[in-house]
Amino acid sequence: MKTFPPPEPGFGPALSPIVARLHALHPVLIDLSLGRLERLLARLGHPERRLPPVIHIAGTNGKGSTAAFTRAIAEAAGLSAHVYTSPHLVRFNERVRLNGRLARDDQLLDALAEIERVNEGAPITVFEVITAAAFLLFARHPADLAVIEVGLGGRADATNVIPRPAASAITSLSLDHREFLGETLAAIAGEKAGILKPGVPAITGAQDPEALAVLDARAAVLGIGLAARGRDWQAAAEAGGWRFTDRHGSLFLPLPDRLPGAFQLDNAGIAIATLRAAGFAWPENIWAAGVAAAEWPGRLQRLHGALAALLPPDWELWLDGGHNPGAGQALAEHLATRWSDRPVHLIVGMKQTKDARAFLSPLLAHAASLHAVAEKGQHLALPVAAIIAAADGRALPSHSVRAALAALPEEGPPARVLICGSLYLAGEVLRHELWEHDSCAR
Repeated sequence: MKTFPPPEPGFGPALSPIVARLHALHPVLIDLSLGRLERLLARLGHPERRLPPVIHIAGTNGKGSTAAFTRAIAEAAGLSAHVYTSPHLVRFNERVRLNGRLARDDQLLDALAEIERVNEGAPITVFEVITAAAFLLFARHPADLAVIEVGLGGRADATNVIPRPAASAITSLSLDHREFLGETLAAIAGEKAGILKPGVPAITGAQDPEALAVLDARAAVLGIGLAARGRDWQAAAEAGGWRFTDRHGSLFLPLPDRLPGAFQLDNAGIAIATLRAAGFAWPENIWAAGVAAAEWPGRLQRLHGALAALLPPDWELWLDGGHNPGAGQALAEHLATRWSDRPVHLIVGMKQTKDARAFLSPLLAHAASLHAVAEKGQHLALPVAAIIAAADGRALPSHSVRAALAALPEEGPPARVLICGSLYLAGEVLRHELWEHDSCAR
């Protein structure tokens, strides 16, 4: 039995009253099982059994980006796609896309109201309710594909009620959510491997050998193959782009400039390998167009709005929601390679449950300065003093991102500023930037 943290914020005024009532049903102690949701879905007529072909994505880092690549490629091929992801950054509606468009408030409200009525006051978690609402909407709106991201873990995640996906994908694994998934990489891999199913092709990206061994063992028990990067498929940068290769052949593709970072080749490769394993085959130009079009806010996103205007004109402001040891290592590699031409100043805010020291440790060697923040409105923000301690005293305190930007030295060469450490911080930053989220619904 686990004690869950308080539910995250971000529901708009139209949805808040009903969500508040559903929060009251949220059990304090939760057994990580699917029984509550299975009973609810049965009362709803099993919408999870009436979905279009599903791409089911688990992992620690890169799930959202992999979902974005999958959706973008499918849409480049002329397919319509539903998408379910979490958490949201600015608006709750970000979690549910119907045929590529963010679900409207009235659509979500109707689904939540029906679920509340059918549930009849039984204990239920808010994530289970949201998952049921997404499945209900997906079942009622025709589409060619459904891209569904695991919320937490895999084996006992609410999304794992899907009986038979078209394909399953597991992105990069790292030590995160250890209070729920286990203290070792092997234990976490075991939970993520819970989405694998007999007869369903499975794909994974670059993995630590300890994690890959667990995934391979589970696939063997189920009698399925697990296609892993470096063994069964390849993704490598080349002059002018990158090359993807698997048993179906080779593709030369543009770099995903809207999702920068060498680590995004892993996520793009997983998306391509998973779609191909699910039976989708298109000309190279379709795959290329999808990779080029993919975008996902808060993942090495260049900012140009109100906060960026506080910096000298030749500086750059970037945002990344990475928050665990694997994300810290990936960002450090990006700073050491792609961003070695300029000083990089870090502004870090984190969630209370995250391992700040493990996230910051690989980044410290590449930071010209580091400011610790706890932005107003940031969900379960780690105190500034704790971030400073995790950075071995190298971080400077700031009461907000705006204050940290104002404190940066303007002398010296043009620099980059990276705001990172929390998806909830990323959401607050995007609000400050007056970012128009609906622009990503096109």
